Amino acid sequence: MNDNASDPPRDPQHDPHRDPPPVPREPHRDASAETDRLRALRRRARLAADRKSRQMWRISRTTLRYAVFMCGAGCVALFSLIFAWIAEVALRWNYRLTEATPWLAFVLLPFGLAALRWLTIRLAPQARGSGIPQVIAAVNLPPSGPAQTVLVSFRQSMWKVLLTTGGLLAGASIGREGPSVQVGAAAMLAWGRWCHERLQFRIGFHPNALIAAGAAGGLAAAFNTPLAGVVFAIEELGRGTAVRWDRLVLSGVLTAGFLSLAILGNNPYFSVKTPILALHDAWGPVLLCALVNGVLGGLFAKLLAGGVPALLPARLRAWPAQHPVRVAFLCGLVAAAIGWSTGGATFGTGYEQAAGLINGEPHATLWFGIAKLAATVVSYFAGIPGGIFTPSLAIGSGIGANVAQLVGHFFGGMTEPRVLALVSMAAFLAAATQAPITASVIVMEMTRSQDLTVFLLAASLLASFLARQFCPHPFYHHVGHAFRREALNVTRKVASAP
Repeated sequence: MNDNASDPPRDPQHDPHRDPPPVPREPHRDASAETDRLRALRRRARLAADRKSRQMWRISRTTLRYAVFMCGAGCVALFSLIFAWIAEVALRWNYRLTEATPWLAFVLLPFGLAALRWLTIRLAPQARGSGIPQVIAAVNLPPSGPAQTVLVSFRQSMWKVLLTTGGLLAGASIGREGPSVQVGAAAMLAWGRWCHERLQFRIGFHPNALIAAGAAGGLAAAFNTPLAGVVFAIEELGRGTAVRWDRLVLSGVLTAGFLSLAILGNNPYFSVKTPILALHDAWGPVLLCALVNGVLGGLFAKLLAGGVPALLPARLRAWPAQHPVRVAFLCGLVAAAIGWSTGGATFGTGYEQAAGLINGEPHATLWFGIAKLAATVVSYFAGIPGGIFTPSLAIGSGIGANVAQLVGHFFGGMTEPRVLALVSMAAFLAAATQAPITASVIVMEMTRSQDLTVFLLAASLLASFLARQFCPHPFYHHVGHAFRREALNVTRKVASAP
């Protein structure tokens, strides 16, 4: 009997072992899914394109910032080089005049300084003095405020160039490097604002960054020392300020310095004809130089910070402020007398005398360093535009020559006099400014004397420490506080005027 006889007949359409028939799809659902996929692909493509566009814009924006900064730094370098050329012409004219007619200094200096002081009061009151204190005060003021513009005004900086040139022509013991700092800061700030307002470059230039880059770039171009400009920016301008030292600012400083190198060549500011050897037995005289320059540099800074009133009795201290032109005339007489007694050695920046001493050329005036110190003090008291950087280097070289003579007399010449002249340049500058790293790097780079870096740094640090005992506050920052208060008072008067 068949076992399957009782099974019901199979329906082929309902066979469970067969695959179920496909469910028919709706045509509109297939089209909708395909459309969604296409939309998603297009959205992802748009997002990728937008992301790439934003990245390209960021690159272009950064490139634009660097390009604008580099152009401004190039302008600062050109300003500094032109200023240097004008100053050299003025120095040559003064040398020819005083060499041919020595008594002419008693006409040029008193009447010249009095006239320059009168012009400074009338045309550019914030341009008097070095220029570095004004820049330090500007970076400590509210950004883009009117007080900041008062201190680093492009118009006043142009007057500073002319008035400093006039002071060098008259024979005042001043330098051009400090004014180059203020001129560079004003030029860079004016360039950034012009790009922001006229060219509509909305790329976020911070005024303090522009001021710092222009100031340090001006110093780097003036001394032909790019590295020293960076160190000056960090140690001097960045002390107690909110300036952000990013790559953009430092690149601007280096651009100004390297452009100066490209135009002038890789020539040091002070040319040392014969290399100076660093001997191990020179440590004793080097430390003696640091001690002497630290004391004299501290007293020098204290005199400059106190001004003429600090030398007068209490009942006469108001007289200099009431008669500034007369004070300048008297300072000119004293400067002329000092220059006449030294055969004209204290006139001008003192560059030639310092270059001669570090090259082993003995100076005819035994106490050139002290005489140059006195001439620089009275020239600063006159209240005319002019810096103290190069005069300080000349003072230091003269003091180093005196220490070398002292050591040679008592100890039989333990070291080369040129080493002490070079070390004293850095030590006195460090004592006067209380910026030892800047002083040692500047002297090292401007003379290409890398072998003496340890001597320079040690003497600068010791001299700066000693100077602080006589003048607790750094000279530039002490004077900068006074300029800051003055600028704020000027803006308040302008704002309250009807």
